[in-house]
Amino acid sequence: MGFLKNILSSCLGALVAMMLLIVFLILLISVATQEREEVIADNSVLHLKLNGPINELQRDTPIPLPGVAEPNIGLMQLHEAIRHAQGDPKIKGIYLEVNQPVTFYSTLEEIRLALLDFKKSGKWVVAYNEVMSEGAYYLASAADEIYLHPEGDLEFNGLTANFTSFKKLFDKLEIKPEVFRVGEFKSAVEPFLLEKMSDENRLQLSEMINSIYSTMLLHISESRNIPLGKLKEISDKMLVRNAADAVAMGLVDSLLYKDQFHEIIRNKLDLGEDDDISFVNYHKYHKSFSVSSASKNEIAVIVAEGTIVPGSADQSDPVIGADTYVDEIRKARENDRVKAIVLRVNSPGGEYRSSDMIWREVLLASEKKPVIASMGDFAASGGYYISMACDTIVAQPETVTGSIGIFGIMFDMSNFFDHKLGITFEEIKTGEFGEMYTVTRPLTDAEKRHWQEMLDENYEKFLDKAGQGRHTSKDEIRKVAAGRVWTGIQAREHGLVDVLGGFYDALRIAAEKADIADDYKVRFYPKPKSFIEQLLSEAQESSQVSSIRRELGDHYIFYQHWKKIKEYKGSQARLPFEFTLQ
Repeated sequence: MGFLKNILSSCLGALVAMMLLIVFLILLISVATQEREEVIADNSVLHLKLNGPINELQRDTPIPLPGVAEPNIGLMQLHEAIRHAQGDPKIKGIYLEVNQPVTFYSTLEEIRLALLDFKKSGKWVVAYNEVMSEGAYYLASAADEIYLHPEGDLEFNGLTANFTSFKKLFDKLEIKPEVFRVGEFKSAVEPFLLEKMSDENRLQLSEMINSIYSTMLLHISESRNIPLGKLKEISDKMLVRNAADAVAMGLVDSLLYKDQFHEIIRNKLDLGEDDDISFVNYHKYHKSFSVSSASKNEIAVIVAEGTIVPGSADQSDPVIGADTYVDEIRKARENDRVKAIVLRVNSPGGEYRSSDMIWREVLLASEKKPVIASMGDFAASGGYYISMACDTIVAQPETVTGSIGIFGIMFDMSNFFDHKLGITFEEIKTGEFGEMYTVTRPLTDAEKRHWQEMLDENYEKFLDKAGQGRHTSKDEIRKVAAGRVWTGIQAREHGLVDVLGGFYDALRIAAEKADIADDYKVRFYPKPKSFIEQLLSEAQESSQVSSIRRELGDHYIFYQHWKKIKEYKGSQARLPFEFTLQ
């Protein structure tokens, strides 16, 4: 009887679990398929809280899962929301809340331009924060009015570039980098070789951050009506030490507590003291309208965001998988409904061969229809490579681009394995060359020559193709190459880009070249995963990340660095450093 009871209880438990699973799946499907159009009240204010990650395209989390971040903001969707709000009679103005944006200055410039365009409708934009970083203030400077908490902080003291060296770490671990590069400015390998940045790297970084900051100061000067010289003095001497200084220097309009700020909003909306303000956030507002069009003409926007790698793209972690993007560009080229292509590039580069695969497909597409490059925060090295076959290249003044150069790096870890871990290796080979991607022994002289010769050849091909794309000679490209990075302004002066502007400038140029004026619709590729695909992918990713974090604890950061270093396998055409926005 006990045995039968156990069998029956097990069956009942399995049946209940199966029923719960079926109900759960039905709920998921209903959530995925139901119309979720939001209703916006009259006399509303669009509340843009831009403190989370801002990517090119939004990747929504279908259901919040442990370890999975909140949905990010997609720049393209944010553009749509601001443009729609401009003509929406229910939206009276925008409340901008931003203290530490997780993005770079070119993206901030795109949003800033959208806000300035929004104000042309006669509607207002106001900004309020307790704390504002340099980037946050730059974005807020597009507002009609800027308010700060009475005990708030505003950072306004210029930009800084930091160099991090791993040389002493590798010396202690007895790990020897085997480095190959072409271009004295290709400084991606310097953290493994030098304790201080090279003169070439110091020069390019200094000129770049000064170029970016000069653009920022100019735009702030225009928006806040502060003389450029005075603004530079405020920044150079850090004259803003507290909130009161920010008002005295004209950077903000007044110091208010949140309830006082709300009173200003009520006055703008003609509301009474006890009336509630109808704030609508970005995520809700974007679900309240559709941008679909009945036009038969399509401009395909292929969004290339992340590191360029072999294989397929993974939308859960933006990378530019060569196979995926070659296929997307080919389909756009062969689709007669697609009259033009905008290649939206936000990439520090990556693997050389993968970049070349995408470049070839862009070249084939440009022979059949207009292909316009729109550069985001970064379009450097491999990011520039995939752009240079486009008809026209559009970049923001703060875009980081160029970096025409190549490097390769491997690590001889034989002493680390032997002296630190007590592990030794032995290799048997049939000829002069052994395993070319190895960490268990130093490379031979012949292998080193092979690697350097291969990189030299690839670099010459890079120069050739850049010259073809820019309709100039290889020698002219060589003058601005050598792995050196440039801002969009500098690249325009050197002929590496054609137009200074944003995404909608690129879209307008594409429509003009395709002779379709305003009669077109825009579609973004690659298309996002389905609801169920996102759910399964994010659940698996969350589980994997959580397991690795638990296992490694405080050493997880080293695992992340090692993952990045592993990507350096083979010839690399990538940005020689990383940026963080302060």
